[in-house]
Amino acid sequence: MKRIIGAYDLEETPFSTADALACYRDLVRTRRFDERALALQRRGWMSGYPPYKGQEASQVGAAHALSESDWVVPTYRSNALQIAHGVPMSDIFLFRRGHPEYTSDHDLNVFPQAVPIATQIPHAAGLGMAANYRRDDDAILCYFGDGATSEGDFHEGLNFAGVFDAPVVFFCENNDWAISLPREKQTASATIAQKAEAYGFNGVQVDGNDPLAVWEITHRALEQAREGTPILVESLTYRQGAHTTSDDPSRYREERDDLPEWRTADPLERYEAYLREQGILDDSIVESVRDDVEAELEEAVEIAESTPAPDPADVFDPVYSDATPRLLEQREWLDGFLEERDVQELEH
Repeated sequence: MKRIIGAYDLEETPFSTADALACYRDLVRTRRFDERALALQRRGWMSGYPPYKGQEASQVGAAHALSESDWVVPTYRSNALQIAHGVPMSDIFLFRRGHPEYTSDHDLNVFPQAVPIATQIPHAAGLGMAANYRRDDDAILCYFGDGATSEGDFHEGLNFAGVFDAPVVFFCENNDWAISLPREKQTASATIAQKAEAYGFNGVQVDGNDPLAVWEITHRALEQAREGTPILVESLTYRQGAHTTSDDPSRYREERDDLPEWRTADPLERYEAYLREQGILDDSIVESVRDDVEAELEEAVEIAESTPAPDPADVFDPVYSDATPRLLEQREWLDGFLEERDVQELEH
């Protein structure tokens, strides 16, 4: 398993001081986004939110390994990955408030977030096969959690990728919990990474709380994918908070004492301590980064709040080119419901 923090000085790694500080900035950005999003949801600003605290390093490191033209196929908890890759924070906020994803004009190759578990994995395999047909040099980074490996889509997607040499990096964030189900009750395999062998390609493990190690491993994996061989990366991390804001982890999860400290420790605190030890981070840099992030967050919230709410009826328009009778019936019901609601609001 690859690890840098605690094993190497920065000068012994492929990364420069500028690289390390850029990674730190994105860890702070994504941590503060998660904290702000959780607070906003608690006051009713959006209906639900999947926090990712504890998994920032796993996502930020991978984002820094991507080229601008690579494709990202995210899951619902991959907000840190998207933000670090360049998706504006306001886009994520707007999506959580019911708007279409990626309202801004960015031209990044990012698929819509997949909320159903593992459904994006066959999509990523198909995207990789299409890249081969077009003779593109781009690679695909597909994110999912350890719970997704229990779905048939996982096995079908990896099987197709192996057979057709799809240039896909299947990136599994193993946070040890699929909602309330611990990893050991999902699979008897010693690792998730070794599952790749059944489909004809390799799997690797990385310390998912070490952003530089994730960056290095993902970079290598993307290069391997571009050469025509898919790969499965298992990033060992830990979900510190709830599965979503509708979840109560205290009902099923007690303090874990069977996982090593490096895996359950806060990745931002760990990385900040490492950079201070390396002599490249001080209080003035920390304060400057935090100030910049707060300004960015305020702007993102302002954009989201100033954007008119979407029309509820818009959900029907992109489903079929010609609406089915059932869809028309549903839309008629919604129109009636909204009209009745408006009347009741006027009366009160």
